[in-house]
Amino acid sequence: MAGDGSEQALVARWRDMLALHARTQCELDRALHRHGLCGSDFEVLDILAASPDDDGSCGYRVQQISERVHLSQSALSRLVARLERDGLVERSLCPEDRRGVRVALTPEGRARYGEALPVQRAVLNRMLAR
Repeated sequence: MAGDGSEQALVARWRDMLALHARTQCELDRALHRHGLCGSDFEVLDILAASPDDDGSCGYRVQQISERVHLSQSALSRLVARLERDGLVERSLCPEDRRGVRVALTPEGRARYGEALPVQRAVLNRMLAR
């Protein structure tokens, strides 16, 4: 039974992490709402803003984005479609593989990202810096 105490402590730490994540996600969603975004929207814009564009292939393939966000493939596809409808991203076929889709920020998407970035970072600092 000696393991019970350490297991309980491990489970308690896990639950604390989940609670912190949930509180932080809610704060992000609230803060980003005034920019017309939710936390998941911002995460995708943040990934796209960091994409290399010096080789002329700015943006990322949807598969590359899905490896970095915690969304199902279908949820990510719906999110990207909504961001495209809002004029924040554009989709195009991958020149290297016509079956793939590349997603890149539009000028409006880059501007919205720039407005929301300090808000997102302030929430992260407030929620996680302690």
